[in-house]
Amino acid sequence: MPLEKGQAKKSLKQRLVLKSSLAKETLSEFLGTFIMIVLGCGSVAQAVLSRGALGGVITINIGFAIAVVMAIYVTGGVSGGHINPAVTFAMCLFGRMEWSKFPFYVGAQFLGAFLGAAALFGIYYDAFMAFAGGKLIIVGENATAFIFATYPDPRISLLNAFADQVVSTMFLLLIVFAIFDSRNMGVPKGLEPVVIGLLIIVLSSSLGFNTGCAMNPARDLSPRLFTALAGWGFEVFTKGVLKEEDLLL
Repeated sequence: MPLEKGQAKKSLKQRLVLKSSLAKETLSEFLGTFIMIVLGCGSVAQAVLSRGALGGVITINIGFAIAVVMAIYVTGGVSGGHINPAVTFAMCLFGRMEWSKFPFYVGAQFLGAFLGAAALFGIYYDAFMAFAGGKLIIVGENATAFIFATYPDPRISLLNAFADQVVSTMFLLLIVFAIFDSRNMGVPKGLEPVVIGLLIIVLSSSLGFNTGCAMNPARDLSPRLFTALAGWGFEVFTKGVLKEEDLLL
């Protein structure tokens, strides 16, 4: 009798365990991107909703970078901790990952980012409702849409914004590949995510002014789509954060 109970418990446990490596990797990318958005955008939310009392540019840059570090530590051993479609694309392009996995990784990243934005909105719901009389605003001093997505400075052109993202993403991918290149100087095993966090800090501190330094389609598009559906409206796809008259020239 005890043997039968043990077998039943073992059977149930076996059923709950994911046997497919692709399923594990997909779930890993979903979880990693979810963590990055909740903690990363959470650092923005705390600074904005407290009107600077509990944070600012420094805490946002550091907070988002550490969110990336934590996400990679959670997922790195399972899926590699891409948490970014651009990284996944580069991995496939250079033969470090099979193209057949690409849609699963990217789909999980976009879904994780969308649900991460939804979770963050739920966590700070009362603060959002108190911030501007319950209004969810895209532009102006009471804007909150940029908590979730990046917006270009209104003074730069589309071409300039495009070039900005190309350059910043190029640096991101170049240095990430260099960090994991065994023929390079190398990083002590286990500290790679920390170095990537330092990379995020320097990129956001040096190339964040023009467009917010997204460098990650899932990190930007999914939360932006969430804001469009949650009450900010679909103008989140066409408006910037500030109007010209709001700028200190």
